[in-house]
Amino acid sequence: MYKNLINLFKENEGKGAVGAFNLHCFEMLPSMIHAAEKLEVPVIIQTSLGTAQYIGFKPLIAAVKALAQESSCSVALHMDHCKDIDALKEAIDLGYSSVMYDGSALSIEENIKNTKEVVAYAHANGVSVEGEIGSIGGAEEGVVVEKDAAMYTKPEDALHYVAETGVDALAVSIGTTHGQFKSKAKINYELLTELKAKLGDTGLVLHGGTGVSDEDMKRCVREGMKKINVGTELNKSYIEVVSKTFTADDVTPLTSLRGLLAPANERIAEIITDKASLFKL
Repeated sequence: MYKNLINLFKENEGKGAVGAFNLHCFEMLPSMIHAAEKLEVPVIIQTSLGTAQYIGFKPLIAAVKALAQESSCSVALHMDHCKDIDALKEAIDLGYSSVMYDGSALSIEENIKNTKEVVAYAHANGVSVEGEIGSIGGAEEGVVVEKDAAMYTKPEDALHYVAETGVDALAVSIGTTHGQFKSKAKINYELLTELKAKLGDTGLVLHGGTGVSDEDMKRCVREGMKKINVGTELNKSYIEVVSKTFTADDVTPLTSLRGLLAPANERIAEIITDKASLFKL
């Protein structure tokens, strides 16, 4: 079934966090949903604006909806880290079930003002909204936040932001970094506990999931994270498998492009299975 974040969180209440996996190309899509289906967990397919424009909004949305309709698991399609309000409205109009407005680089009042506009438009169309307070460092899809510019989410700012905007989910900065896969993230658990206590039912979101150890991932889920993003590992692994397959002696010259892509898609399914298993309580 095709759902928004609110419905996925309700469906998964008491079962852990919902995995949100970045789609980087059309070919990944079926394996992502099939992996979630086999594990019997809901899944969030999320894209950057760049990926949506590369694939095309309409074919992307149509494909996700068709696969969700045939699947036994619940599926959301989420626009991740978008600063363009007009683009978010287009995504909502065309059928995304969830969007994220990223105004984290703005003053808190300007962030609130813009987020309120997105929330009003989205909720009128049955679409959920994720916002962000604090700045999560690293690079993702061409968006770079320098380490010195990254900052922890302040609980008082988060409470003010949620109360004013009515967002359904909130990306918080507690020590993770986008694009991190060479070193281990250092999670500020005291901050996570305080944010959970202050924000109540608002779905807390962990970005930069690739750099989080398995032990930390499980603890983040136990302590209240509702959505966990994984992107860098999927992209990196897909490229590695395709490169390895392309240069293998037994497949060159290739007789079919499927022979090049199938192993990469299988690797995507493996990663999603491994990660989503960690997100279950």
